[in-house]
This record gives sequence, C-alpha cells and structure tokens, in this order.
Amino acid sequence: MTDETDDSRRSRAWEGVVEAIRQGGYLPGDRLPPERELADRLNVSRATLRLALHDLERGGVVVRRPGRGGGTFVAAPKVERDLGSFAGLGEYIRRQGLVAGARVLSVSLNVAEPATAEALRIEAGEAVIAITRVRLAGGEPIALERSRFPARRFPDLAEQALGGSLYDLLRDKYGETPERAVERMEPVAADDETAGLLDVAPGTPLLAVERVAYNAAGEPIEHAHDLFRGDRTRVVVWTTPEH
Repeated sequence: MTDETDDSRRSRAWEGVVEAIRQGGYLPGDRLPPERELADRLNVSRATLRLALHDLERGGVVVRRPGRGGGTFVAAPKVERDLGSFAGLGEYIRRQGLVAGARVLSVSLNVAEPATAEALRIEAGEAVIAITRVRLAGGEPIALERSRFPARRFPDLAEQALGGSLYDLLRDKYGETPERAVERMEPVAADDETAGLLDVAPGTPLLAVERVAYNAAGEPIEHAHDLFRGDRTRVVVWTTPEH
C-alpha cells in the first residue's frame, strides 16, 4: 500500500473536520471536540490536524480562540459582496440565507462636509441627512454603516422608519432607486468604539468601503462610509478576458 504524503494526510484531516461538523449537527458558534480527540478520530497527528484547522480557518469554516474558554468553533457564514452587481447590503445578506436587520444609532440633519458635498454634487454647506446604523446578519453585527443623503431631495427622510432597507424606502417613498455605485475599499483596524459596536476586539481587521450611489439618471443620491467585519465578509469579483 502506498504511504500517504503529508499533503494527502492534511487534505484528509480537512475533509474529516468538515464531515464531523456536518454529521455532528454543529451550528455557528458551537465548539468542536478538543484537538486530541479530533486527531484520534481522524487517525492523524495533532500537527497535521492543526495544519488542516489553519486551512479551515482561512477558508472561514472554523474560528480558533486561544486561552481559557478557547478552542475551535464553527464559524458563522460569510456574507459575499458581489462586485459584479449592485445591491443593498440587506439583499446580499438575504442571498446567503440569513435574516437581515439594522439597529439605528443616530439620525441627524448636518451640514455637508466638503467631501460629501463633492460626492453628492451639492453646494458646500447644504443640508444632508446622516444615518448611522449597525447592520445585522442573523442577529449578529456585521457592519457599521454611515450614509448621507441630500436633504432637499429626500424631505422628511429622518422621520421615516429606518430599520429596514433604506434603498427600498427611497424607491417606495421618493421614487428614487440606486442603480449603480462606485465603491472604494481598503483594510483598516477596528478602533475601540467600532469594536464595541461590532462585537469584536479592538484592532480586528475590518473592510472599509466608501460608496457613492447613483440613480438611473446618473445623479448621486448617497455618500456612505461602511466598516465591515473582516471575519464575516468576502468580496467576490467576476472578470472576463479583454478582447
């Protein structure tokens, strides 16, 4: 019989952990058996198991936490943001089979900052409605969302129910539907305030997204800055060859 290679043992351990999660009925947040027990069950060394768990953690299948109370836990599913199409965050969350929600932190009428005035093509000093919310996926915080809308285009927006989809609200009440957006993304670390709102440790990697959304006529109607949890978000890009 041909001896297994290190790679094949690692692959077998990877598949074994995935199968153990499936057969054991583990849910996101559940702790898996200790490493020694898993290694014995899969007939691999603990070193090989740890390599497989490292691969699974990178793939978003498990989360490993050190220290007392730590261990290997089933990870919550990641929300995929498909950059080949434009939709509100709630729609992306629902596509993953999760329940979308929002917790409104603040709503205010502000003077547009220069960057926002430029993005929305309004005069400096014009009023904007600033809405800050924590977005939820399956009841868990996934993003901190700060959106600004031109007040003269959306009168009384601040008085509306803002716990659902803002894009649906814009469409249903004002006849304005965001059709496309320009988004710029970069990695950042969570500061203390953001970490508390998103239920992560300070310094946790986040994905910062600056967005300008446009209606069908090409007019900007939203300027937003979002902070997504890196452990719950995956960006998907579809590409085609140039001809």
